[in-house]
Amino acid sequence: MFDKPTKWSVMRQLIIKDTEDTVVNSLGIISFVSFFIGGVITIQMALNMTGSLYPKYLIGFATREIIILEFAPTIISIIMAGKVGSFITSSIGSMRVTEQIDALEVMGVNSINYLVFPKVIALLLYPFLISIAMFLGILGGMAACVYGGYSTVDNFITGIQTEFISFHMTYAFIKTFVFGLIIATVPSFHGYYMKGGALEVGKANTTSFIWTCVCIIIINYVLTQILLG
Repeated sequence: MFDKPTKWSVMRQLIIKDTEDTVVNSLGIISFVSFFIGGVITIQMALNMTGSLYPKYLIGFATREIIILEFAPTIISIIMAGKVGSFITSSIGSMRVTEQIDALEVMGVNSINYLVFPKVIALLLYPFLISIAMFLGILGGMAACVYGGYSTVDNFITGIQTEFISFHMTYAFIKTFVFGLIIATVPSFHGYYMKGGALEVGKANTTSFIWTCVCIIIINYVLTQILLG
């Protein structure tokens, strides 16, 4: 991917385009899913903490921990594996089917650098998406908690602030960075090395999604064991 780099004037335009396709165009679905799943998480926590034994602020505490540690980095990454990963596989696979990649090689262009490197650089901004998912997830949880009558705003905010461990944010963004690299490279691999016609592009999409999810889940376990174990 780093051999024979494309000249910067061309690469800059490719990076901007891939950033728009993979990051900017994903803001809508990420915001929608995060807000409402945050609300669902809060409602489930509230319903399981009924009774006088549980202080009300624990609803906000549990919501914060679930969203920061697991929901935003991992579940959103699996969603992105379907949306962005399928886009990457189909775009590169279509170029393989129509022999555009072969044309790049004939012209002396390093096609892997030309096609894959901009996507990797674009997805370095992936932690930005996850930070938005964290914020909207907690915001959706607070809205569901207050308007559902499960707790007050003050209690929810107290729970968010209770025993906050800053390393959990570091852990979440380390996972996010690695997941971003997986989402950029695994679908690119399956798109670049696919063979066949239009039907095989669809099969490559399915295969890349499965393997991207498998890699995310395994790396999630490994990183959790290393960083929090």
